[in-house]
Amino acid sequence: YLALFVALLTTHLIVPSAPRNPTPIAGVNLSEAWQDLQYISGGFHPYNSRRNDETRDWLLRRIERILADNAKGLMFDRAKYLHDDQFRASIASQSPAVVFSDVTSNVTFSREGKRENDTAGRDPGLSVYFEGTNIIVYIRGSEDGDEDWWTSGRKPPTRGGVLVNAHYDSVSTGYGATDDGVGVITILQIIKHFTAEGHKPKRGIVALLNNGEEDYLNGARAFSQHPMSKFPHTFLNLEGAGAGGRAAMFRSTDTEITKAYRNSRYPFASVLSGDAFKRGIVRSETDYLVFSKNLGLRGLDIAFIGPRSRYHTDQDDTKHISIDSIWHMLSAAIPTMEALTSSPSLNKNDASDEKRKSSQGTNAVWFDLFGQILAVFQLRTLFALSVALLVAAPLILIVISVILHRVEKYYLFSPSKRLRHDDGTEFVPLNGWRGFFQLPLLLVLTSAAAVGLAFLVQKLNPYIVYSSPYAVWSMMLSAWIFVAWFASCAIDFLRPSALTRLYSLLWLFAVGWVVLVAVTIAERRQKIAGSYFLVFEFAAISVATIVALSELFGLPRKSEYAKEVSPSNIGPAPSHRSQSISSGQRLAQTSDEQEDATQSGDPQEGDEEATERTSLLRNDRQTTFAHYHHDDPESHEEHALNENKERKVYLGEQAWSWSLPTWPWLLQFLFLSVIPVILIGQVALYLTTALHQTPADGSSAFLPYIAIAIFTVLLLMPISPFIHRYTYHIPLFLLLIFIGTLLYNILAFPFSANNRLKVYFQQHVDLDTGINTVALTGIKD
Repeated sequence: YLALFVALLTTHLIVPSAPRNPTPIAGVNLSEAWQDLQYISGGFHPYNSRRNDETRDWLLRRIERILADNAKGLMFDRAKYLHDDQFRASIASQSPAVVFSDVTSNVTFSREGKRENDTAGRDPGLSVYFEGTNIIVYIRGSEDGDEDWWTSGRKPPTRGGVLVNAHYDSVSTGYGATDDGVGVITILQIIKHFTAEGHKPKRGIVALLNNGEEDYLNGARAFSQHPMSKFPHTFLNLEGAGAGGRAAMFRSTDTEITKAYRNSRYPFASVLSGDAFKRGIVRSETDYLVFSKNLGLRGLDIAFIGPRSRYHTDQDDTKHISIDSIWHMLSAAIPTMEALTSSPSLNKNDASDEKRKSSQGTNAVWFDLFGQILAVFQLRTLFALSVALLVAAPLILIVISVILHRVEKYYLFSPSKRLRHDDGTEFVPLNGWRGFFQLPLLLVLTSAAAVGLAFLVQKLNPYIVYSSPYAVWSMMLSAWIFVAWFASCAIDFLRPSALTRLYSLLWLFAVGWVVLVAVTIAERRQKIAGSYFLVFEFAAISVATIVALSELFGLPRKSEYAKEVSPSNIGPAPSHRSQSISSGQRLAQTSDEQEDATQSGDPQEGDEEATERTSLLRNDRQTTFAHYHHDDPESHEEHALNENKERKVYLGEQAWSWSLPTWPWLLQFLFLSVIPVILIGQVALYLTTALHQTPADGSSAFLPYIAIAIFTVLLLMPISPFIHRYTYHIPLFLLLIFIGTLLYNILAFPFSANNRLKVYFQQHVDLDTGINTVALTGIKD
């Protein structure tokens, strides 16, 4: 567990180092990219500001220089090229790219107002007229031909191109280094790469640097009115919803498009975020919405997702981002673009809007493994797997149980074994119910502890998760393990059982099966793919349960065991001693009584006349019983237990467990820990990054805590079948960690220099009345 947690945290928190070579990819220069970011984020540059105009002019000059460097001596009037459409068309076939300085495309749209809660009125809604100032670069593909279709109003080629987009405006309160400066410089490097000699794309690329994304996605909407918007069939959107770290692929339209991202050197993705956007849980939007919904394109959304405390603030600058983050986005964007421009399966469409919108792919499931491998498959594959598990897993367990029952090795739910002989009928205790109720009790106690801690911290210090999410995680994890260990040890001390692990797995299987039914319905009806980790967790539980149930084949038959431990098999008692039979139970002689009989010279049944081969010690035969401590019906098992210590019976457990194999538990533990921890741990960290700083934005302060509590249970539940065998060292150490983190989470100040509280300033001027309203909103008090 520790090794997996460390690996997951390392993948999540540490960005892969940029290579020392400044040109790791042909036509790409990291040093230039860093210098470009310094200029773009050198000041606040919201739309319609002077700094925004300067940034636009600088981008045009930068693109001109890149094209000039890659044009191999092509000479022409650069100023005329940038501002004269006919001149651009005349030299387009000679240049590696065509630049459109689009200042004419405009868009008008309205949004209906929302009704008030009492339905007494409606807010005025929103109407927008926007004139775009976008920069569009068309990189001609080898299959595009030399036709300048945009000059004559003709349709684009039948094979669609690829759009790559970023916005160069910032918010009015931030420098925009990651939102969206890194995306802009990535597009500059993409232009440089695909216009370099020997790297001409198979299908054309439209590189869009739009202006006005921060206000209603206006830049992308204006692009929809440009002729070049008819050319792409797929797109890659580069964004910044955080301020550094890794760039996550957090949204995709379909499976086939997502596979292009597999070429990324360090994939970082989870379909859970895509589901959150689809279900409206995440309310913010990117240009992805315009491209996928309005234009009907198929594509991906890649963005930085944390830390949110610097997002849209003056800390979104080059001081708080590294060249490693730039490299992470670059190393994902360029290979993805290469795949999108070359894959024959992605652009089999007609240029018409109707056919392009109808040629959508299939719903996808995707997630990365330690930032090295991207798993991608169709949602219907996950659905088929879910249905197969729902049907096959119970059937396999039923078949194994039937076979075990027929060979008399099904000790589960068996209180005793009836044994008939000449003297009557006796019931030999098997104690097969022991351990049955342990897991439900553990889950109730541990879940109550986790949820109780969530309520406690949210009540006393609700914003501590804002700056210290991993302190909250440490508190939850350590509390769960200690409570589970203490409770399981207490239960095991009172009622030890060799079936505890198997019963726990059966309970996990039953709960997991019910959850999987709900997950399967959601996959089918709501097209939800984010619960993929629950499917794989149930698969791991099923395999572990099958292995554990199969262990019972190593046990003796119940009839053979009953005969072996039955008191009648010890032989008749000596004449001066009586054997009592009560309630059908025969009690064997105690070893003290046997010793007294031996000293008095009374013969024992089975004694033979001494010869030269006779052992020097009497009663040298191995018997089934050890010393009796009390005349209890279960004492037969205790006798067998003590006498068979050499047969590896764990102290206090049923005597018949001596023949259980000792190694399958490790196999079960590996199944239960490796796959679920990797998948669930990744989702848990992903959600932590997404949620832990949302309370300052007005979201529920309880949501991050209850999410951590739920995922604590999901992460640690697989170890519950084994936790009763833990020694006290680790749980007591975790108890100390729990005490320390609990005190910290209750008493510590929730904000810091690196995790500042964001307060929102809003000014509203009513032009009809002249009323000027200013609001400053943040956390309460």
